[in-house]
Amino acid sequence: MSDNFILLSGKNDVLRITVYGLENLNSAPCIIYVHGFKGFKDWGFVPYLGEYFSKNGFFVITFNFSHNGVGENLLEFDELDKFAENTISLEFSELNDLIDAYLFGFFGDISSKGIGILGHSRGGAISLLVGSNRNEINAVCTWSSIGKPDRFTERQKKEWMEKGFMEVINSRTNQVMKINVSLLQDIETNKKTSLNLKHSVKNLNKPLLIVHGEQDLTVPIDEAEILYGWSDKNFTDTYFIPSTGHTYGTKHPFEESNSAFESLLGKTKTFFKSNLN
Repeated sequence: MSDNFILLSGKNDVLRITVYGLENLNSAPCIIYVHGFKGFKDWGFVPYLGEYFSKNGFFVITFNFSHNGVGENLLEFDELDKFAENTISLEFSELNDLIDAYLFGFFGDISSKGIGILGHSRGGAISLLVGSNRNEINAVCTWSSIGKPDRFTERQKKEWMEKGFMEVINSRTNQVMKINVSLLQDIETNKKTSLNLKHSVKNLNKPLLIVHGEQDLTVPIDEAEILYGWSDKNFTDTYFIPSTGHTYGTKHPFEESNSAFESLLGKTKTFFKSNLN
């Protein structure tokens, strides 16, 4: 069972939220799912994972970042102007806003059993950046996470700065999606400070599970190995899944699960059960 909420961020932007297992709120730990670039809370497997973890005794929060490009329609990229202006720092800020809302009772009285962050793709990096800065976060799990926010060649950056934007194609919808130079400026300005992923992983100091598909063509498994190399091995485990890719054999719209995805869910459930009181 799911319930929907609207939260205004600290910058007065709209965060659209779907929670699963509201009946668990006062008695169970919380898992916050963080979507990636061109992701959204109603994409493919996300509602399925929400139901899965709520049925297994968690309160689950899924949400859309305010500038992910998906508006009131919930299933279409109909806010491309906002998508163009999105930055990693904005997502960092909004995940913190959501954590604060949970802690201060936005959804109702909460348990004291801990918070786990589960991030997919770029959402994995956001989860690590925020997780290392919040003592209230007890465990972090990344699925197909990027290992470097700065993903662009010098030639791409030069052209991007000259034009003021770059364009990416959404292969699912065939939409041409602009990304303004504000994203590049954010990365260049903050990559040694607030967006220093290496520093965040090295200083996480809490349980971390790094999951990756061995055939991931979107984010190569090398990036998972980079994250693991930075991590404290006393707190970190990896789970590399053979013969599967960035979304573990699932697609949008979601049609059915599969053995790879079910093993992923099971491994993640065990991780959070072990590390959230």
